[in-house]
Amino acid sequence: MPRENRKRGKKTKKSQNTEDYHPPAPVVEENFDQNEAGPSWIVSAPRDSQVNDEAPFGYVDAEVKAYFRTVDVQIRDWQENEHLPEEEPDTDPNEDRRLFFVAALTEMSDKEKQLATDPDCSVILERMIYSMDDFARRVFVDRLSGSLEALVKHRFASHVCQTLFTTGVNTIARESKGIFPPAATSGEEGELRTLTQLLVDACEELLPSVSSLVMDSFGSHVLRALLVLLCPNLFPPEKSSAMRSKKSAAYKAKQGPLKSVFTNDSDAPVSRVPFTPKELLPLAPRFVRAIRENLSENEIRALAANQVASPVLQMLLEVEADRQMADEPGSLMDCVMAGLITALHENPSVVPEPSDYVGTLLRDPTSSHLLETLISRSPEHVFNVLWESYLKGKLARLAVHPVANFVIAKAIGRANGEQISLVCEEIKPVAGKILKSSRIGVFRALIDRVAALHTHEELVTECILVAFEISSDEDRKLVVPCILRLLPIKEYHTALEKVQTKPDGGENSTFKKRKPEDDPMEPKTQGAILLQSMLRLEAPHNEIVIDSILALPIEELLNTAYHATSSRVLDAFLDSPTVLSKTKRKFLLSLIGHYHVLVDDRIGSRVGDRCWAYADPYLKEKIARSLIPHETTLAGSFYGKFFARSLNLHLFKKNADEWKNVQAHNKLAAQPKIPPAPVPTSSVKDEAKDTDVPTSKSEKRKRKHRPEDEIDELFDNTLGKKIKRAGLSGEVVTKTKSTSSDKMKVEDVKDKSLKDILGAIQAAPKNDEKGHGKKKKRAR
Repeated sequence: MPRENRKRGKKTKKSQNTEDYHPPAPVVEENFDQNEAGPSWIVSAPRDSQVNDEAPFGYVDAEVKAYFRTVDVQIRDWQENEHLPEEEPDTDPNEDRRLFFVAALTEMSDKEKQLATDPDCSVILERMIYSMDDFARRVFVDRLSGSLEALVKHRFASHVCQTLFTTGVNTIARESKGIFPPAATSGEEGELRTLTQLLVDACEELLPSVSSLVMDSFGSHVLRALLVLLCPNLFPPEKSSAMRSKKSAAYKAKQGPLKSVFTNDSDAPVSRVPFTPKELLPLAPRFVRAIRENLSENEIRALAANQVASPVLQMLLEVEADRQMADEPGSLMDCVMAGLITALHENPSVVPEPSDYVGTLLRDPTSSHLLETLISRSPEHVFNVLWESYLKGKLARLAVHPVANFVIAKAIGRANGEQISLVCEEIKPVAGKILKSSRIGVFRALIDRVAALHTHEELVTECILVAFEISSDEDRKLVVPCILRLLPIKEYHTALEKVQTKPDGGENSTFKKRKPEDDPMEPKTQGAILLQSMLRLEAPHNEIVIDSILALPIEELLNTAYHATSSRVLDAFLDSPTVLSKTKRKFLLSLIGHYHVLVDDRIGSRVGDRCWAYADPYLKEKIARSLIPHETTLAGSFYGKFFARSLNLHLFKKNADEWKNVQAHNKLAAQPKIPPAPVPTSSVKDEAKDTDVPTSKSEKRKRKHRPEDEIDELFDNTLGKKIKRAGLSGEVVTKTKSTSSDKMKVEDVKDKSLKDILGAIQAAPKNDEKGHGKKKKRAR
């Protein structure tokens, strides 16, 4: 390229005029009167009024942040260590930890708001909250009072507030019982409020802004934690465990275990308040009323489809239904149902026209959860109108929908007998389509509901057989394998042929080693749950599953017991109260000769233990005799040796009678004690001759020394304390061996011939037993 083309321009020399030129200095305006400046509505904002959203209360000093990092390292080390320090006599094992923690709390004083809004120190505060005592927790909440609205909406401080409300349950429980920490000696700073009163004041502070907190991405989960604290009985731990978002829960999991450094109960759930204190009772309904007053009907309906606000609205609907506030015009439930409750109050006999808005709730992934809450918590007459307007005639389409099928399953859980019959009639033509789309929740809800109502079991069973294309008696034997794999009968045969044609396949190929999830012969969790529900049906409706289990070849039965998913079906078979005892005995007998193979597996050993726990002494003896040739194999098995310990074959071979007594004792000890039924006082005197109820003080004294249960009675009889024999006249004669003062009284026997025999026995010499013993010794 020519050189001239690369030139960017000629350099020009600066003239002297330009060098001497200086830009004019900015004009500094002096303070002048507002009237001279211009219009009155122009006001300059002072610099101090600007608020930093990231640190509304100021930044934390670098030295303070470095100190709390060392605190975090030390507390994390203590929390990850499962064992407390060794206790020495006359010393507190946690003394060093308490001193360290008091120093950290002292350094935190007057810096709580800055630390809570700091991205690094907020997690450290959460870790420290779990180890705070009641006094420190009350001080911490008191320091945050007055700024809760800003803290709740902050990205990092909101999680600190949520942790405070979650762990405050224990403190409120102790305060409700009158347990308070010792008061401070000096009263210079005033009286410290209890956490219950602090919670009341916090709700008063948050109530004016509750409508904005519902929509706030950081404040909504704090509001949920607050509702859980106000209504602990309404929201159990399994429902309130997902208070954090998935992203927040994943971040919290990376922080390691969060627990108290002074106790060892790391996995213990947070204790629940046995009852809500009277000061907290009116607070939850006030949040419901605040939403009603501050938001219009359209705004409330808009909350249903919002991912942030919908979970809070669900909890508010639960509170509204629990406090009997739902069945009234203008309620939250009425607004979400597009005025359905108002229309029913105006004219109960008229069925309103379906609303397009409620129809969209059925198919929306977010708002469908809200509709499930409406269906489960709505009054009975409102639910019937919902069924007639939005579900009846549409069940075939909704049961196949990927979102609406969950709502249908929830509605089936409340349906009556007539509605169950309608459901079976509508979904029977599309039962196969429901199976192919894996909407098994509808079938399971049907089975559970008819099991509770004890009606229409045959209709539900017929729908399931139609779904799996099972018609003949020969196909009924394959009900368990087909349902377990969620395959119709034809597809199951096709998949089975493919497995048998593989080089390493064949009839003996098992799924003892877990197969890939896309394998068609891999047992499915939904299929196992469906079989467990069917086993809880009343006889004879559960016989299709029972007959299929008993018809399984022994190889496939063992393979079923080896799998973590399919073994649950066998557990339900043994635990179900609707399965007859003779059927369970038949199942246990079919495994005799294969128990040593069954228990030689991680999952199979658990099934073997359950079989052994259910077996009666006769079955246990048969199982033990069948395992004598395999005693060495069981002892050398990694899993079978535990089964061999409960078997105790060494004692069985040595003394079978003593082994039976031990097994009977273990069986009785494992059974729960049932308290005796109370006897009416009016019928005691009339039935005293025919019953064992004592009617006099002397009889009560005698009954005090009777064994309380069957175990004591068994040992008393075997050891010879008391021997009860029935006399010829029908009376019971008690003979006690040990002392001469406890002889049997011949005068108590009314029969004359028996009296002569007993007198002769007592007059005979008493050295028979000793004499026989001496002869045996001499013979030896």
